[in-house]
Amino acid sequence: MRSQEKSDFSTGSVIRHILALAVPMTVAQLVQVLYNIVDRIYIGHLPGASSLALTGLGLTFPVVTLITAFTNLFGMGGAPLCSIARGRHDEARAQRIMGCTFTMLSVSCVAMMALCYAFMRPILYLFGASDASYPYAEEYLMIYLLGTPFVMLGTGMNGFINVQGFGRTGMVTILLGAAVNIALDPVFIFALDMGVRGAAIATVISQFLSAAWVLRFLTGPKTLLRLSRTAMRPEPRLLRDIVGLGMAGFIMSATNGAVQVACNATLRDSGGDVYVGIMTVLNSVRDVVALPIQGLTNGAQPVLGYNYGARKFDRVKKSVAFMSVTSVAYMLIAWLLLFVFPEPVMRVFNSDAELIAKGVPSLHIYFFGFFMMALQFAGQSTFVGLGQSKQAVFFSLFRKIIIVVPLTLLLPRAGFGVNGVFLAEPISNFIGGTACFVTMLFTVRHLFARETARENL
Repeated sequence: MRSQEKSDFSTGSVIRHILALAVPMTVAQLVQVLYNIVDRIYIGHLPGASSLALTGLGLTFPVVTLITAFTNLFGMGGAPLCSIARGRHDEARAQRIMGCTFTMLSVSCVAMMALCYAFMRPILYLFGASDASYPYAEEYLMIYLLGTPFVMLGTGMNGFINVQGFGRTGMVTILLGAAVNIALDPVFIFALDMGVRGAAIATVISQFLSAAWVLRFLTGPKTLLRLSRTAMRPEPRLLRDIVGLGMAGFIMSATNGAVQVACNATLRDSGGDVYVGIMTVLNSVRDVVALPIQGLTNGAQPVLGYNYGARKFDRVKKSVAFMSVTSVAYMLIAWLLLFVFPEPVMRVFNSDAELIAKGVPSLHIYFFGFFMMALQFAGQSTFVGLGQSKQAVFFSLFRKIIIVVPLTLLLPRAGFGVNGVFLAEPISNFIGGTACFVTMLFTVRHLFARETARENL
């Protein structure tokens, strides 16, 4: 009974509910990012070929992002729907949604592994590899792909722990694997002298432990919704709803991959491997700095969905307001710190003098007006939390595909050189973030008016 009360987001303080989920989710996501960030930090300081090895590792990002995209397609689609079903007290539907999500994650991870192994060489060269950087990318990816089932099931199903109100358990899920990864990285990379290959081995082991913990909890006695074979049969209607809502998360990740491909290929041609390495560092910095906002907005989604399903519209408004104001304030502070201390931040990932010298001005351009990205996060999370898949999908496409990719390809040819690649990001943040947030406000207002009118009939 305590568990049921704990996961009832329609009573008590909205802010407390959001923070109760957001804090552990932020820690969990921080640790999740450390899977790859720690690899980059160690690889970026390898004796002799640190910059080239870091560049090779950066070339694998689009592949990793594509795996994340399919994880989001089902995981980020199923979890909010599960939360809405729980808000309506339809536990049977919530359990079927979870089972269907598990099945689709299992099928898609096998397909992803097969495709990536079959077309690894042409894919990496398409993604910006050169003859010098390809061996490092191939060495890492050959082993990393073995962990595809673990990362997809662990990450995709962990959302079903959070929507039940077990935010701390969701955090422990990630902490377990990340702690092992951080501990094993220096052992495999340096002590056993395995370099890039060692980083991949440590990552796969840690991903396996995270996935095992998630599945153990969801099939154990403490969970409110138990993962069972009877609920794993894919239902066409459920699958359509899951994919429809998860398409936003899929497109956000897939378009991130498309942007990385466009950036790497353009930087390779206009600036060389060193600029691909710089972009690897900047992506790493962005991933870490944006984590608290991702944790906050993701933590707000179950609260938004539950209260929308329970017709508590005032609580939905409070959730959106708190999430938006906090996100913008944090990102503004983060941008100012990055502007003032760019060199120390970059030295965390690499100590090569050329990379640092060319990277500092690139960082200033790339993160200009960084706080505007908070509007994109807040708008997207509100759309997803309220089940508005079409809007979420559109603004995922709008910022990345309609704005960033064309600018990445055109600005360097319009006289901006390599700076044009880095300039595309702040332009997209200002235009895309504003458009997404304003549309979200009008959409929420329309939804509430429609639902209120139905209740009065």
